[in-house]
Amino acid sequence: MTKAIEIIKMPRLMILKGVEGLTLDQLNKIPAGFNNNIIWNLGHMIAAQQGVCYKRAGLPAIIDDEFWDTFRPDSKPGRFFDENDLAKIKGLFISTIDQLEIDVATKPFPNYSTWTTRYGAELSSIQEAVSFIPFHDGFHIGYITALKRAI
Repeated sequence: MTKAIEIIKMPRLMILKGVEGLTLDQLNKIPAGFNNNIIWNLGHMIAAQQGVCYKRAGLPAIIDDEFWDTFRPDSKPGRFFDENDLAKIKGLFISTIDQLEIDVATKPFPNYSTWTTRYGAELSSIQEAVSFIPFHDGFHIGYITALKRAI
């Protein structure tokens, strides 16, 4: 495992373990003062990584369009997420990072278009995109931690 992928994967494994005992009601609860919930944040981390790494490079995402639409940037939880949704998120949470590692090592990402994130970071390559993912994931892990305390 490359160091960059390890830096993404380890906190993801930690946060999965941290939400392990929560019920579906707890994962779906939107406490006062928040506009999303724990399960949405988990799904969003997957969708955002797919958008930043694949869609911005003009490549098809690993996730399907429905998953993308549900968890894409600027979306909000629009429904109750059930056991099937949770199982899908858990399955994709690490597998998409494993696939990213393979793809970065074996596929060219020649059409990665330079763009500026909402946080002011300019990304011009897949390597820069991979370097950005820990920041974005950390932001949402912070929200998950705060949500967990609020439920």
